[in-house]
Amino acid sequence: MDIYSLAPVATVLDLAYTLVNALAHALTPLSGGLSAALAVVAVTIVVRLLLIPVGVSQVRAEFTRRRLAPKLRDLRSRYGKNPELLQRKTVELYAEEKASPLAGCLPTLLQAPVLSVLYGLFVLATIDGHPNGLLTETLLSVPLGASLPSFLGAGVAAWPGVLVYLVLLAGIAAVAAVSRVHALRNAEPPAEDTPEAVLRMTRALSWAPLVTVVFAALVPLAATLYLAVTTTWTLLERAILRRRLRPAAG
Repeated sequence: MDIYSLAPVATVLDLAYTLVNALAHALTPLSGGLSAALAVVAVTIVVRLLLIPVGVSQVRAEFTRRRLAPKLRDLRSRYGKNPELLQRKTVELYAEEKASPLAGCLPTLLQAPVLSVLYGLFVLATIDGHPNGLLTETLLSVPLGASLPSFLGAGVAAWPGVLVYLVLLAGIAAVAAVSRVHALRNAEPPAEDTPEAVLRMTRALSWAPLVTVVFAALVPLAATLYLAVTTTWTLLERAILRRRLRPAAG
């Protein structure tokens, strides 16, 4: 079943197509052949501006979790042998503090529909019954609808077009690596009685942001561009908010 053919999804996709097309045409006098790519960047920035309140709540929740860490360790020591009671006490603690242990997932979850729509805009031949003109748009002569594997397998001269992908993927990888360092630096130190298996799993999961690089290499170039902009925005936004919202010492 093609989810993009469902009436509500097709309508949203058509509205997104109209928006991106309008932005691209408005930018054409200034940017020429880069207009569609800049339209994708503009959409990304608008989405991230709308998500700033979510970012603020996320950073506040991060500081709250660090403040609650001693209480959480106390709960684990007192109720560790009763998982159901431990879960209930943990939920009650977060409710009392008006915090959520899932706050860190919100930006990713809220951006997923945007990325899905953007993916559809640059892979579908038709959108809501009309031809998809965005498939002819390029970034430095590379089709915005082509993924890296499809570009390399299309029988066209890969060089220097492949540089567009390499630059974006290298940028995403660099941002992911820096984000990992910052996340580890701001994470609450594990408890002394934390099992070694849990510590190993935690260290392995810390590399999860780099999975974005693999994903970015498989989606259309437009989605890769979106990921490059949004991951960079996340890194800078998080650094600024951590500095501005950090609780006063003492």
